[in-house]
Amino acid sequence: MKALVFDGKTALKEVPRPKPAEGDALVRVLVAGICNTDVEITRGYMGFKGILGHEFVGTVEQCSNPDLTGKRVVGEINVGCGRCEFCRQHLERHCPERTVLGILGRDGAMAEYLALPESNLVVVPDNVPDEKAVFTEPLAAAVEILEQVKIEPNHRVLIIGDGKLGLLIAAVVRLTGCGPVLAGKHPEKMGLFSKQGGTALTLEELSATVERFDVVIEASGNPSGWDLAVERVKSRGTVVLKSTYHAALDFNPASLVIDEITVVGSRCGRLAPALRLMEQGLVDPTPLMSEVFPLEQAEEAIERAKESDSLKILLRT
Repeated sequence: MKALVFDGKTALKEVPRPKPAEGDALVRVLVAGICNTDVEITRGYMGFKGILGHEFVGTVEQCSNPDLTGKRVVGEINVGCGRCEFCRQHLERHCPERTVLGILGRDGAMAEYLALPESNLVVVPDNVPDEKAVFTEPLAAAVEILEQVKIEPNHRVLIIGDGKLGLLIAAVVRLTGCGPVLAGKHPEKMGLFSKQGGTALTLEELSATVERFDVVIEASGNPSGWDLAVERVKSRGTVVLKSTYHAALDFNPASLVIDEITVVGSRCGRLAPALRLMEQGLVDPTPLMSEVFPLEQAEEAIERAKESDSLKILLRT
């Protein structure tokens, strides 16, 4: 099969089709998404080598569960050991022995086929097309915030970062009725949120204000976003960290202590709630699509994803 492989450099290669282990399903990938994590992996993040990609929608071609065979599915990207306390609580994303699709110890989704445990798969509703379903994993990461932090309609919420994740978070947080503010560097990207009636400010416009917020969600991917989050959160407020940074942060935590700030790390989320939001028409991620490439042009697609004006780049197999 064809697959986009990273082994120090990125190249489309012919590789063996995966052989599912017991309890695994063989999934024919229909569409895969490229996200910032994939780009960072090509720069050395996580030390990963193998087939890239963790956002996908596909069709189950081989498994032991007849209720899954032939169905369109998305998949939880974390595969746990099945034995530890986290796995017993269905928190495989915190399993110390986990593998992660296209990120840690497991070949990913930028290929014609992938293998995942049947228990990781969630059937896609008929009214959610492939171009929406491929957003399920990042949308679930946005929804996870609402499971961790209570956001009320009267709260003032700031989202830092106008990339794909920041825009998905803004769309989800709006559902609470709080009227979030999105801050970023790219007016054309923030315009997608403004068109839906949201408030978007460039970083320069935000700096001209003095407002502090009940909740600040940092999704910029840049250490400067952390500094801005700490600066703009109210006393006894909450900072939600979605970003991971290569470099170590150099900061004085005194303000967190003095102002009694809560810091919440937030990563992956459950897929089923994200699918329901799209099924019910509450969130439509398709305006975030920049371009769709065939898998044969995967090398060109990942280069396009590195450009600052791109949003979601998709690969169709």
